[in-house]
Amino acid sequence: MREVAFIKQNKEKWLEFERVISNKEKKNPDELADLHIKIMNDLAYAQSFYPKSKVVPYLNKLAKTSYSKVYHTKRVDKNPILYFFFDEVPLLCYRYRKYIYTAFAVFFVFFFVGLLSTFNDESFARQILGDSYVNKTLENIESGDTLAVYKGGSNWGSFIGIFNNNLWVGLKMFLSGLFIGIGTGVYIVYNSIMVAVFQAFFYQQNTLWDSVKGIWIHGTYEIFSMIIESAAGYIIGASILFPGTLKRFESFKTGLRNAFFIFLSTIPFTFIAGFLEGYVTRYSNTMPTIFCYLIILFCLVTISYYYFVLPFQVAKKHGKR
Repeated sequence: MREVAFIKQNKEKWLEFERVISNKEKKNPDELADLHIKIMNDLAYAQSFYPKSKVVPYLNKLAKTSYSKVYHTKRVDKNPILYFFFDEVPLLCYRYRKYIYTAFAVFFVFFFVGLLSTFNDESFARQILGDSYVNKTLENIESGDTLAVYKGGSNWGSFIGIFNNNLWVGLKMFLSGLFIGIGTGVYIVYNSIMVAVFQAFFYQQNTLWDSVKGIWIHGTYEIFSMIIESAAGYIIGASILFPGTLKRFESFKTGLRNAFFIFLSTIPFTFIAGFLEGYVTRYSNTMPTIFCYLIILFCLVTISYYYFVLPFQVAKKHGKR
């Protein structure tokens, strides 16, 4: 279809919505939602067949306005914090799911690189973890307390210090996306290799399950959040490199805002990870093993559900495919 025919065919529908948003015409919620879906379809069509046309930014603006109009009452009715965490963020995760999948793919690729490097080079663990940490851990293993490093200091002091450190690491992971995503890539590569080396080192010392039982009580939320934060960094980088039909600065502003919201969603998980490390991990060797694994399983299921399942459920509820 030629552009002129496309505009002529849909012009009345667009004008109708302009009348609705200017309150010159009333529509019930179902009619508004139907109109929003039609406008989104028109925008997708225009982006595919007339990418350089002025009709694309016009429809993009209409689509944003229609979204706000359709879901405004839902925001008002629902607690804004609950709406943010259980509607807005899941919708963003659904929209940017490819970046989240990419972040996990990068993490696991370099995790296996770290494993192979550790198993094939005896000095690799010391290069990554440092001589001081390796020597101290070897002393702890010999004394029969593999995870003694997690028992230093008070519960409260450890919790605050760990939370601040993890939050700072996540913030750097996110903000490094400003360097067109390269900075984020460097951080996630290093951290994924470090996690792998850490586990491989304990395996070599025949204390793998002791480390898994203790470390992943807090590490499940901590590492999962780190990967999501790296995905947020990739979103920023992509918004700079691939603006699509938007102006580059507009694309960057949108990408930065959306990535920041996704980053904010990781903070509660980071907070809980700090609490678990400060108050629970230190007692892992005295707790029943099954209890330790239940905590790990609970953490893995809840955070996986939030970032992998809930986005599809919320998107479906909002009429997205």
